[in-house]
Amino acid sequence: MDIPERMHAAVFYGVGDLRYEQVPVPAVEAEEVLVQVRACGLCQSDIKKLRYPLLDPPRIFGHETSGTIVRVGAAVTDWQPGDRVVVMHHIPCFHCPYCLNENYSMCRVYKEVTTTAGFIPSGGGFAEYVKVPGHIVRSGGLIAIPEGVSFEEASFVEPTNCCLKAIKKAQVQPGQTILITGAGPIGLMFAMLCRHFGARPIVTDLLPSRIERAKNLGAAAALDAAAADLAQQVRALTGGLGVDTALLAVPSTRAFDQALALTRKGGRILFFAEFPEAVQIPLDPNVLYRQEIDLMGSYSSSYKVQSLAAQIVFERLIDVSALISDFYPLAELAAAVEQALHPAPETCKILIRP
Repeated sequence: MDIPERMHAAVFYGVGDLRYEQVPVPAVEAEEVLVQVRACGLCQSDIKKLRYPLLDPPRIFGHETSGTIVRVGAAVTDWQPGDRVVVMHHIPCFHCPYCLNENYSMCRVYKEVTTTAGFIPSGGGFAEYVKVPGHIVRSGGLIAIPEGVSFEEASFVEPTNCCLKAIKKAQVQPGQTILITGAGPIGLMFAMLCRHFGARPIVTDLLPSRIERAKNLGAAAALDAAAADLAQQVRALTGGLGVDTALLAVPSTRAFDQALALTRKGGRILFFAEFPEAVQIPLDPNVLYRQEIDLMGSYSSSYKVQSLAAQIVFERLIDVSALISDFYPLAELAAAVEQALHPAPETCKILIRP
């Protein structure tokens, strides 16, 4: 195919300054590939970077990316133009102390995002084309999309990986009851994955529409997080014991307090959502000591579960397409962000299609 010299992209120039404009198509070096973006999920981390002065502009964000390879460097032998792929924007070095302990997301190489559509490398999925650097191409950062799987479905491989990593870290087991705070796209994905692995997900949220969606997507129960008798409801669902594990999919101190009250002795609480920097949570350490509750965090994805995440999405072991509520063209990324921040009752996962 003919590749233009310039392309459209949604460029971040600062908070409140997102411009849809033309930029040069990235040049490809010997070990790199160029991917035409066909779908890119709008992630909460993208929204945070667009709405708060966290990173210096200009940047092109977007990292839940799927598309078609349109150009390969001279040294690339395993891929060719026309291949349909998922682009993973994080790949670790595999040999630092963090990687050797399977803490891949703490690896310095992992943390340095290098996929780019121009400017400071920041993911690049919110553009017509994205360049994938050599170390990602060489080390498993491109995943072939099977025939019959849509680009939209394939864009869920990265967030599925993130959720799967958390579930593995929390040691979710068949027969366990899992509290999931928040029924947004991540909370619902947690619920579907827990169900897939034989656990019983109990989901809480404040929005009736999301509570109803959680029920439809297989939650054993979906409850109003603001209900005065929430504790009694959860106790009734767990034989008075409490849940085995709580997964915090929203950055809410109230959700943490509820999780601490509803998790059984010897259970686990996992922080998945990132809290605002200034938030602090008062905690009586004797509660953890006497009840032997484990607190843990899970950040980003894990290379170790990458193949399993792809299999779960590609074989439709969970129905990621049921999470999609809206499609926006790239030119309307700002409107998509506004909808995510002020969701309608039916809003769930928003995808961008350049």
